[in-house]
Amino acid sequence: MKSVTVKTPATTANLGPGFDCLGMALDLWNELIVEEGDFNIEIQGEGKNQIPNDSRNLIVTGLESIFTYIGKKPKKFSYKCKNSIPFSRGLGSSSAAIVSGILAGAALSGEDFSKETLVNLAAEIEGHPDNVAPAIYGGFTVGVKDQTKWIIDEVKVPNELNAVLFIPDFCIETHKSRSNLPSTYSRSDVIYNIGRVALLINAFSKNDLGLLNIATKDKIHQPFRSGSIPGFKVITRAAINGGAFGVYISGSGPTIVALTIGNEVTVRYEIAEAARLSQIDGESVIIPISQNGASIINHG
Repeated sequence: MKSVTVKTPATTANLGPGFDCLGMALDLWNELIVEEGDFNIEIQGEGKNQIPNDSRNLIVTGLESIFTYIGKKPKKFSYKCKNSIPFSRGLGSSSAAIVSGILAGAALSGEDFSKETLVNLAAEIEGHPDNVAPAIYGGFTVGVKDQTKWIIDEVKVPNELNAVLFIPDFCIETHKSRSNLPSTYSRSDVIYNIGRVALLINAFSKNDLGLLNIATKDKIHQPFRSGSIPGFKVITRAAINGGAFGVYISGSGPTIVALTIGNEVTVRYEIAEAARLSQIDGESVIIPISQNGASIINHG
């Protein structure tokens, strides 16, 4: 195989209390074409002028991790990226790059890899599985580490579930956002989050999504990140008033996600109006949850 095309979804991580362990795939995709040839990276669409077009690109990191894993030296490849996932907005653009590279590398290596192996390689690069796991598996995933191995489990999601996103016009760097989080937490705050993670998983398991307004609350990261997102409180309130089940910061932000079934248009309108009245620039969009993860769509 001398060329491969990979399609990888956006993801929304944490879902409120599930810091670094919960994530969900969205029906918004990046496409990557990798071909044998002189090294070159061409980027179209989102992040065109921000993503590195040299060996620092996470697609290259992902691809090379496959060949390191099997003990082979990769050939020279050219990369063409067609990006629809907003860059550095909390929608898993870096994870999509890692996963795209890993899937492309796996195909070009000629070896067979399980999803379990792929997600472990991806999580080791990313440092946590909340985005890379749903990018590979699709749907809603829980990821935990058992000694040196990442364990991924899937949670059933209603097919009709949609995410209404408010994507502000500014970026937030994940590393900088993490540096603003406390190094220690009180026992009461940890208990607060443990209970809400359990309630969130149970809400999906029972299909009782009315519990999500409580279950998406959090004391580990959202209180410390929301201050950097203008209008977070007013947009969150507008989404709930419009009929959203739950609202949370996607990843490290600044995107805000409202989960809905059946009233997406109303929630989108309320969010957009709240942002307009608060003079906050951004885009309100409706994105279905994707039950599918990354895949090879063409090879040659």
